[in-house]
Amino acid sequence: MNDKAVHANPSKNRTPRHRAREFALQGLYQWLLNNEPAKTVVNNIRAAHGFDKADGDFFAALLYGTIEQSVELREGFAPLVDRGIGELSPIEHAVLLLGAYELKNHPEIPYRVVINEAVELTKSFGGIDGHKYVNGVLDKLAPKLRVDEVAADKKR
Repeated sequence: MNDKAVHANPSKNRTPRHRAREFALQGLYQWLLNNEPAKTVVNNIRAAHGFDKADGDFFAALLYGTIEQSVELREGFAPLVDRGIGELSPIEHAVLLLGAYELKNHPEIPYRVVINEAVELTKSFGGIDGHKYVNGVLDKLAPKLRVDEVAADKKR
């Protein structure tokens, strides 16, 4: 089986950073469902097929950082969701955590890129319209975490 057959959306040109996000999403999904320690999750994901094509350092930063800040990140987007956090699908929950983490901690990545990556992850791994939900929540969160960048973007 080739690498394209394993991926939910094989037609996409996936960069090492995008692959790192895919694996971080899988790790967060595992963490949410099994409540395993981050180190166990990281070791499991690093052994996965195709991991060698991902940016391993970015993956580790995303996964460890998101898990470490998960309570604060949830508090940030909880007022923006239309249901309790426990009612979110695990994929939507994980993508929102990941997107919120990137918006908060990686200002070098444009907020529109963060949102687009989250939407693409949700399209690949989530439910039918989950990407619209994730887009809406992160679009509301971005102005709270990236005040100057979003304001400058709106002036264009």
